[in-house]
Amino acid sequence: MISLLRKVESIGSQVATIANAIGTLIVLALVMVVNYDVVARGFFNNPFHGAVELVQFSMVLIVFLQLPDVVRVNRLTRSDGFLSIASDRWPSLCKYLNKLINLIAFVFMVLIAVAIWPEFVDMFETRDYFGVPGVFTAPWWPIKLVIFISAVLCSLLFSLKVLLPDADEDDSNSSTR
Repeated sequence: MISLLRKVESIGSQVATIANAIGTLIVLALVMVVNYDVVARGFFNNPFHGAVELVQFSMVLIVFLQLPDVVRVNRLTRSDGFLSIASDRWPSLCKYLNKLINLIAFVFMVLIAVAIWPEFVDMFETRDYFGVPGVFTAPWWPIKLVIFISAVLCSLLFSLKVLLPDADEDDSNSSTR
C-alpha cells in the first residue's frame, strides 16, 4: 500500500512541478506585457489597453498554479515556530501535530474544491467573462478550473503527507525488515 501511495505522490509531485513551471512562464509573460505597456505608454503615448485586466487575470493563475509545488516542498507560509522549538524536546508530539496541521489543510483544500466546482460549471456554461468589452475580455472559467485543479492537487499532496510515514520512519522501517 505504501509503495502505491509513493507512486501517487511521485505523479502528484511531477504535476505540481509542471504547474509551477507554467506559473513561472506566466510571470515572465506578465513581465513582458508590463514592460511593453510602459514603453508604449511612455514613448508612443499608446498604452496597452487591457494591461490591468491581464495582470489581474494572471495573478490568480500564477498563485494557484504554483501553490501545489509550494505544498510539495513544505514552503507553505504557516506559523511553525512552536514546532521548530518543540521538535527537539518532543519529536513524536511535533510529528503528530504536523500531521494534524496537514489534515486540517487537506480539509480546507477539499472545501475550496467543492466550493469552486459549481462556479466553474456555471462560468463554463454561461461563457461569463470579465474585463472591459472592446478593450480586454477573458472568460472566467479557466481561472475557476485552475483553482479547482490546484485545490484537488493540494488536497492529494496534503493527504499523502498525513498518510505516508515520514522519510526517517520509512528508513527505520525498511532497516528492521
